[in-house]
Amino acid sequence: MAKPTNQGRPDVVVVGAGVSGLTTAVCLAESGFAVRVDSDRPPAATTSAAAGAAWDPYLVEPQQAVRRWSAVALADFAALAADPQDTGVRMAGGTHQSRVPCPAPDWAATVGARACTPAQLHPGYAVGWHYTAPLVDMPRYLGYLVRRLTAAGGRLRAHRYGSLAEVLAEAPAVVNCAGSGARTLVPDPATDAVRGQIAVVENPGVTDFFCDDTPGAQDLVYAYPHGAALVLGGTADPGDWDLRPDPAATAAIIRRCAAVLPQVRDAAVLDVRVGLRPVRPRVRLAAEPTASGLLLHNYGHGGAGVTVSWGCAREAAALLRDRWPATA
Repeated sequence: MAKPTNQGRPDVVVVGAGVSGLTTAVCLAESGFAVRVDSDRPPAATTSAAAGAAWDPYLVEPQQAVRRWSAVALADFAALAADPQDTGVRMAGGTHQSRVPCPAPDWAATVGARACTPAQLHPGYAVGWHYTAPLVDMPRYLGYLVRRLTAAGGRLRAHRYGSLAEVLAEAPAVVNCAGSGARTLVPDPATDAVRGQIAVVENPGVTDFFCDDTPGAQDLVYAYPHGAALVLGGTADPGDWDLRPDPAATAAIIRRCAAVLPQVRDAAVLDVRVGLRPVRPRVRLAAEPTASGLLLHNYGHGGAGVTVSWGCAREAAALLRDRWPATA
């Protein structure tokens, strides 16, 4: 049980207002901690806002922990899907398909994926899996997380830190959810960015999601419907930290998606979003004591920040609760 808190100095400062930071802050605030989220970018300008986003373990290790975190998040998102208008989360059907024969992804059983029938395969695809999973309208969902955090007494502050030492002076406990920013904040040279760009177009009537899962494919191809809008992706450019939209990449994304879904070829472009996936050899979810209390890391989620968000956040909150007497 967390100690009683006050409205002054927070018990916990969470660095980062993306999906990992906000979800962790929600879990902590709802446990009774006085939480403040500090970020140099508002939620709507984070990498999370540029996510597709679907439940899909992508670019993230270690597999055993990812399976555990993903299963926890799947249950949380299924519950949130009961009110999609408020949360931006809904359960949707769709397929992952491959142009070459290959086994089902290791997460297929978690969502009850079934092999596609020949009628479900798009032209040129050899095998696929049909399943139901959460689709997340990220701008709406991030707004929901902010409201939920505020309702639990949490706060947000616009602030940029130059080092973790600066953060540790702010509260007895600090949670580092800085994403790709951890490369310089920690500093952690094992963290790098994989640039991702998506195009949001007017939905010409697509109802099921689609994702190309061809092993070794150089280009990403996916389509996630969100009512009147359709998210098309994408790109994965390692080591590219440029957040400016690339018109040529947008045209290529639409061209690749139209090869699978011809109806999107002339769809009007509503928005282009760019984010930096925080890639690391392994997710860093660990606590370490400091002179003033406790530092907890929760970053390096690659392209699966949404997919593992609730699992990692709940584990991070449990770590802090277990060690809280030592930091008080």
